[in-house]
Amino acid sequence: MIDWITSPEAWIALTTLLALEIVLGIDNIIFISILVGRLPPHQRNKARRFGIGFAMVTRLGLLFSLSWITGLVEPWFTVLTIEISGRDLVLIVGGLFLLYKSTKEIHAIIEGEEGGIEAKVADSMLATVIQIGLLDIVFSLDSVITAVGLVQELAIMVIAIVGAVGVMMFSAASIGDFIDKHPTIKMLALSFLMMIGLTLFIEGFDVHVPKGYIYFAMAFSVLVEVLNIQVRKRFHH
Repeated sequence: MIDWITSPEAWIALTTLLALEIVLGIDNIIFISILVGRLPPHQRNKARRFGIGFAMVTRLGLLFSLSWITGLVEPWFTVLTIEISGRDLVLIVGGLFLLYKSTKEIHAIIEGEEGGIEAKVADSMLATVIQIGLLDIVFSLDSVITAVGLVQELAIMVIAIVGAVGVMMFSAASIGDFIDKHPTIKMLALSFLMMIGLTLFIEGFDVHVPKGYIYFAMAFSVLVEVLNIQVRKRFHH
């Protein structure tokens, strides 16, 4: 059970898988920051902790359901000669939800509706925590399936996932505060969510989208926006 501890290959696999989970968790952090930002300030930290904790439980639940996850890649039905599996269905539904949520948030910001009826009724702490947990299933599905194919030891997978969630727990608050202080960053983050949602939707129809291009575009956009923030600070002073 713990023989892998003395294996260098196992530690390399753990490091690789942990890095993969952290990189793929960037999407989660952005989404969590946007959702939590709709809550009153005194509820945000609590919702963030509960949400990330719930997300870890859902992710570990996926991991322990190895046989079920493996079965998700088998076709369930066919649409216009395209075979749709359970995994594809999750990606399609999750992608559509992200497109809907990010578009609605952008509309609320442009129309000046933040803090209005929608924030008071729809965005309760419980609803926010549930949304974080459910969306984590979509975000983590590919990474969990990749983990199952990359590593044989269940303990290594668990350690990598718990470690990645710990990084999310540590960094989500600072990222969320930064997004709240800079409205243009929030708009950029919502645009990322739209792009991610569209990517998930497309991949649900077995069209592979190289993630490297997406992460490079996101990193480059963030770099440009950070430079813009520095320029604005200089002019304001």
